[in-house]
Amino acid sequence: MSYSGRTGFPFVSVRGEVMKDDINSPWHEGELAIQRSVGVAEHMDIPGRTRLRKLLLEQHREFFPLLPFIVLGAVDPDGEVWATLRAGPPGFLTSPDPKILSFRLNRDVDDPADVGMNDGDSVAVLGIDLSTRRRNRLNGIVRRSGAESFSLEVIQSFGNCPRYIHHRNPIFIGDTDAPAKFPPQMLPSLTGRAREIITQADTFFVGSYIDAKDGSRQVDVSHRGGKPGFVRLDEDDTFTIPDFNGNLFFNTLGNFLINPKAGLLFVDFSTGDELQLTGEAKIILDSPEIAAFQGAERIWQFRARRAIYRPDALPLRWSLVGDGASPSSLMTGDWQEAKKRLRASEIAGVGFVSLISRMKRLLSVRWNWSRPTGTVCYTTGPVNISLSASSLRATKLCWSGPTRSRCRRPRTNIASASSGRVSFRGTFIV
Repeated sequence: MSYSGRTGFPFVSVRGEVMKDDINSPWHEGELAIQRSVGVAEHMDIPGRTRLRKLLLEQHREFFPLLPFIVLGAVDPDGEVWATLRAGPPGFLTSPDPKILSFRLNRDVDDPADVGMNDGDSVAVLGIDLSTRRRNRLNGIVRRSGAESFSLEVIQSFGNCPRYIHHRNPIFIGDTDAPAKFPPQMLPSLTGRAREIITQADTFFVGSYIDAKDGSRQVDVSHRGGKPGFVRLDEDDTFTIPDFNGNLFFNTLGNFLINPKAGLLFVDFSTGDELQLTGEAKIILDSPEIAAFQGAERIWQFRARRAIYRPDALPLRWSLVGDGASPSSLMTGDWQEAKKRLRASEIAGVGFVSLISRMKRLLSVRWNWSRPTGTVCYTTGPVNISLSASSLRATKLCWSGPTRSRCRRPRTNIASASSGRVSFRGTFIV
């Protein structure tokens, strides 16, 4: 892997670097690169072989017909990837065969993703039920013979956990086949209503893809959730997004390493407005903002080349259940908190980035700001970690390896705060 970057932050490139064992791996080289960066590539080999399937399980075939909407990822003729959300009455999705998912959906000329859903195109699907936090992802090839429906030949299917999904209940307020009330708006910049949607969002969807060496295309679309405002939008329209702990598949980030093109979809669940963007993403593995943002294990940035605002585009509205905030999201931070931590670090003369850069890519540490507490040491097995934390308090050390995952309190008399995480591979002395 190599490091480069146009904004001063390093990011990984894996083009042309394929290790010997990668050929038989269930993961492509981008996914493997991220897995190696956190020391879980060997551990994820068996889950990759058992959980990535070439068909829909019976429970997923029963799940899709229950949904009132579907999230899709598609690539337009110019190679730009888009994410979109399409609604229909329950039953508009069916699976007549374990290797087929059928859609009763009309063409939509206002949707920039629609031109990437022609016969033979590769698309991605995310089935997500916000009212139960269930979700299933798949990708495949479109088979279309008309404008009112199409089928998808399943190439890859797998389930996802309910983490970071906020509990919302949907209700239809209009006909799913009715034309849009307002035309789409091509945005030259992200101001006004667009900026409001982005900075207040607690959820968005992201599409990505790679073109494999065998000529096939693998498209992915996934869900991202956090506290409201977890997506930062700077004055120059750069998005900065924390990447939290997940299933260790790294489908999205792995795709970005090979092909940085990305498509983002933001939905205002109370108005049905959609904001669709396509552009380029960049992964950042080493930055003081990673340590400062609670729960972040990496961050990534996005710059849009095209942005389309579609007011009142959806016939659905969602209401957030009173206590419906995702418990996983509640354990994460926000950008205001991260800013305060960075400022406190500067005042105390303790740099987050100095520790992280010394730990390289294979070790990531999370801690909490506190009064001076001295040195924290914890040793087990082949791992030797000594953190000089004169102005930081370590609260919990967690590690994952090929066969186990554990958490232990440090062997000190330091009082516990919120939990942190240490991921490692090998022996480190910092």
